[in-house]
Amino acid sequence: MSDPGELLPVLLALVLGVALSMYVVLDGFDLGIGILFPCFRDASARDQMMNSVAPFWDGNETWLVLGGVTLWAAFPKAFAIILPAMYLPVLVLLLALIFRGVAFEFRWVAKGHQRIWDGAFAAGSTLAAFAQGVILGGLLQEIRVRDGQFAGGPFDWLSPFALMCGLGLLNGYALLGAAWLMMKTDGALAARVRKMAPALLAGLLGFIVLVSIWTPLQIPRVAQRWFSLPNLFFLVPVPLATALSAWLCWRAIRQDSGVLAFTAAVGLFLLAMGALVLSNMPYVVPPALTVWQAAAHPSSQLFYLVGASILLPLILAYTVMVFWLFRGKNKAGEGYHA
Repeated sequence: MSDPGELLPVLLALVLGVALSMYVVLDGFDLGIGILFPCFRDASARDQMMNSVAPFWDGNETWLVLGGVTLWAAFPKAFAIILPAMYLPVLVLLLALIFRGVAFEFRWVAKGHQRIWDGAFAAGSTLAAFAQGVILGGLLQEIRVRDGQFAGGPFDWLSPFALMCGLGLLNGYALLGAAWLMMKTDGALAARVRKMAPALLAGLLGFIVLVSIWTPLQIPRVAQRWFSLPNLFFLVPVPLATALSAWLCWRAIRQDSGVLAFTAAVGLFLLAMGALVLSNMPYVVPPALTVWQAAAHPSSQLFYLVGASILLPLILAYTVMVFWLFRGKNKAGEGYHA
């Protein structure tokens, strides 16, 4: 792969993968807190939950912007297929994120109507997470493409598999949120989420198993990728590592180790995403377009790669700095809003 025309799309696919992985992990836990919000009726507990993510949530969504721009700039043919195929769930996702962001800020100043904005924050978080899962499921079940263009209807994404992926991501984000609260809060709130976490972990494992069975049964090329020799020998470490991460997460929850529980939950997400990549590589729109077929002109790829090589380290540095500055637990009554 010494030809720049072959190497550039691979490098840009790595940028896209990093951006999406960082978004899922980082915005996943604050979406998870919104999903868990209805389980807590006490205003002080909700304030503590919100304050635990207040310094982070805006920056976390930067990764979604980077991922979307990378798809648009580096793989325009894929963007032109995925967007019309997933137009409705993408629209729901964007509106939910906007509504959630407004609710996050307004709940602090609208004291007489805080319950309304709490409900908006929970609804926006839940809808955004569910829409992301539906988009993932719709992409995995294969988009209809003819002559390089989307050839399906506006509701092709609507299937039992896509809806199951939406529910699975809701469950997974809720686990990330619970693990985050174990790590960043104390007192009654931390004790309660610790009791909720095992059920959320079990639910996520159930969805992982369901997707792992359903996908190869529905898509023969995925079954061929995973269960043919010698691929099986190279890929078997993935489910083994997933089982180990699940055990570490369960053990950390039992021992009340928030840092390890959160780290292990993140590991589960990264392994699940890695398995999906291994199932579909080198396709960016499976099975219609590979990263090379979907890539922009090499000069455009190079231009964007130079920009990404500058921006990516800056965003990473900012993210690390913020997490370092606001390290430690958020106690009840403490926060960053008046």
